[in-house]
Amino acid sequence: MLAVLRRQCILDELQRNGSALISGLAEQLSVSEMTIRRDLAGLERDGLLERVHGGAVLAQRGVEEPGFDKKVLCQQAEKAAIAGLAASMVKPGSAIGLSAGTTTCMLARKLAQVAGVTVVTNSMKVWTELQRAGDGRSHVILTGGDERTPSDALVGPTADATLRSMYVDVLFLGVHGMDPVAGFTTPNVSEAETNRTFIAHARRLVVLADHTKWRTVGLHILGPLSAADTIVTDDGIAAEGRQLLSSEVDDLQIAPIPR
Repeated sequence: MLAVLRRQCILDELQRNGSALISGLAEQLSVSEMTIRRDLAGLERDGLLERVHGGAVLAQRGVEEPGFDKKVLCQQAEKAAIAGLAASMVKPGSAIGLSAGTTTCMLARKLAQVAGVTVVTNSMKVWTELQRAGDGRSHVILTGGDERTPSDALVGPTADATLRSMYVDVLFLGVHGMDPVAGFTTPNVSEAETNRTFIAHARRLVVLADHTKWRTVGLHILGPLSAADTIVTDDGIAAEGRQLLSSEVDDLQIAPIPR
């Protein structure tokens, strides 16, 4: 198994259980404990976990966030399934917003061929994806921004002013975490402000969040769970999460993961 796939399996195990033993990971992945130790060391350097005696636990820091290039390697199947389901909600001729994030970037790839869509985004990666994959049938508006966050969001007064000047039919929003008490959160204060502006100028809010975002809490609040009209997650989310989310939003969509 390639190292990148093995490390994804390790992260998936940590997301399911919160912790993992080196011995158990070695047996599960049919490799030596030394190989697992090297994998854990690499993932710890990337800020994705914390090593403890005999194993590892997830890194949970409310003000820290791995960069886009690190996050894009995580939960790829889940994000692709969520993006596919979200793409089916987009109608030709509509105006939609795409926040920055790895799941919204996957959605951008699927939207490139939808006729007549106007896309407003504060992400260079989303903008580039639409420009690369499109054939000129869609119109893309990039907000610009005074700074760029680790998750690839263009933020600040310029981005906020652009967003305040328009309304979109649907905003597809990626989040750092969703929690029954804290709601939707992000670690970055500037990104929180820009996303709140985005939310205020959308007729409908669709939050895209894989199951690992459940009960993850960042420092800055975007809004309560009830602010979303729709939440799209994957079938890895626990029954407790489904029940609580269903009680807060009218439309909870569960994307099945191919197995």
